[in-house]
Amino acid sequence: MNYDISLIFQIAGVGIVVAMMHTVLKQMGKDDMAQWVTLVAFVVVLYMVASVVDDLFQTIRSVFLFQG
Repeated sequence: MNYDISLIFQIAGVGIVVAMMHTVLKQMGKDDMAQWVTLVAFVVVLYMVASVVDDLFQTIRSVFLFQG
């Protein structure tokens, strides 16, 4: 479970791109699409973080020998 900071940069990149898209769509008057873009990006980032948390729990499980 040796993670470098690439995941942090990926999440930051998604955040920057989504912020720009949200601003552009809102300026164009497409508020609904801007909200959908933000929601989809949130789900993508949540999935990325959930995979890391799953790896963490698997490591904790193997350390304490909860092989069930």
